Amino acid sequence: MLVAEEIGIGVAVGLTLAAVGAKFMAYCKQRDWITEIWRQVCVPALAVASFASAQALGGSGFIACFVGGMLFGWIAAGVRHRLLLAAEGTGETLALLTWIVFGAAVISKTYDYFTIEILVYSLLSLTVIRMLPVFLVLFGLNLRTDEKLFLGWFGPRGLASIVFAVIVLNSELPGSKTIALTAVCTILLSVIAHGLSANPFVNALAKKSRLHPLNKI
Repeated sequence: MLVAEEIGIGVAVGLTLAAVGAKFMAYCKQRDWITEIWRQVCVPALAVASFASAQALGGSGFIACFVGGMLFGWIAAGVRHRLLLAAEGTGETLALLTWIVFGAAVISKTYDYFTIEILVYSLLSLTVIRMLPVFLVLFGLNLRTDEKLFLGWFGPRGLASIVFAVIVLNSELPGSKTIALTAVCTILLSVIAHGLSANPFVNALAKKSRLHPLNKI
């Protein structure tokens, strides 16, 4: 019941602030009340406001940001790309700060619980557990096998795993440190493996696509 209440509050806050924020931003733009420099702050500020408001009211800030983002994208469809492009630099800066906190706080609290089982599961998470479902859902699409494997290898990914690991670590539930360390290990392996393989795999796929644009392997 508590979870349902948190979700409900998060949805209500996210939808409300997204609707008001999108309309107000469009209103200000029409009247030139805000310059291009400050326009890039609007979207991150709306996300922070949604998260903080939902949390303060006892709801889920993550749900608020998620549903609010969907509604904002629909309302501001005409100028969405311009607004998000302007906010991209701010988002990248915040992402870097997240990685710093992740390395400084989470890893230092969990590395003592490292086991070979965690390493094995992390490797499976980056390969079979993630790549197989992606490969299966792409069945029937006009994609070559190497393209499906490419999508499975590089996605889905995101900073959300770090946030969830921190939540679990702070919950102090039985086994929370083991769960958090599993996420930490998977994320670290992902940073290394995906970082090293990104350019070679992209170049190889691009070359293969130019040679065989419509042929399946």
